[in-house]
Amino acid sequence: MAGRGTIKAQSGFNANADAQALYKAMKGLGTDEATILKLLTARSNAQRQEIKAAYKTLHGSDLVSDLKSELTGKFESLIVALLSAPTKYDVECLKHATKGAGTTEKVLIEILASRTTNEVQAINKLYKQEYGKTLEQDVCSDTTGAFEQMLVILIQASRQQGVQEANVQADAKTLFDAGEKKFGTDEEQFVTILGNRSAEHLRRVFAEYMKLSGFQIEESIQRETSGHLKEVLLAVVKCARGVPTYLAECLYNSMKQGSGTDDQTLIRIMVSRSEIDMLDIRAEFRRMFATSLHKMITNDTSGDYRKTLLLLCSGDDA
Repeated sequence: MAGRGTIKAQSGFNANADAQALYKAMKGLGTDEATILKLLTARSNAQRQEIKAAYKTLHGSDLVSDLKSELTGKFESLIVALLSAPTKYDVECLKHATKGAGTTEKVLIEILASRTTNEVQAINKLYKQEYGKTLEQDVCSDTTGAFEQMLVILIQASRQQGVQEANVQADAKTLFDAGEKKFGTDEEQFVTILGNRSAEHLRRVFAEYMKLSGFQIEESIQRETSGHLKEVLLAVVKCARGVPTYLAECLYNSMKQGSGTDDQTLIRIMVSRSEIDMLDIRAEFRRMFATSLHKMITNDTSGDYRKTLLLLCSGDDA
């Protein structure tokens, strides 16, 4: 969907001038955070990459390292994320999710369920280049069972194209037979169908499933599966219905009262979708919840961190 992002390339862009402005904002006593956040949110990611290159040429040092030494906390994390190229940023988030103590399943699920086939293929390629191991190897060493199988299928990024008319009813019946109709669940069938069919094919299957069973597929998944498998299957179903709707829900959950703010998720989605579909995410957020994304960010965050997020959100749908 073209032009549904909130961040656009700046016309009359001059990488050298921007690199100088950032250098000046960090030099001397105290840091001029306002200049940094305003400048970086008014440029596209491709332009930010040019600024990084110009900065190195002009000053012989790395822009990201310099910013890290000047900034702190969530604001620093957000600014550093803005300076990462999109595929590299996804790759870093995925690597971070699989290393160290415990796997952050939620990150694996959100990225792998919401990215396009081409995006996942680009992630696989860069992941292998950066870390000498494949994403699949890292995921398999950290996960098990049907959850692992589902992630592996998503990592293959070889969903069928278009709608297979002849299979719509058969797929709906297979899902019905694998879940609601039998005692226990044939998870394999859910994994294969939800992992391999195109979004438009799946939307047709869900409509047939509803006719057949009297339930939305989401209700059956809630009842028939549990744990991380349930989470990944629901994410795939929601993304097939509409990625912005799914990500709006992830954003809402990241700021829901009572659980503290999940800043990693908030930063990840706001940064990675700001040039893709942030306007659609905002609209879905407003439709589903009794508030706007802008308001929730305002209430849930503070300082320069809040200012930067609000610039990425770029407008209130009150």
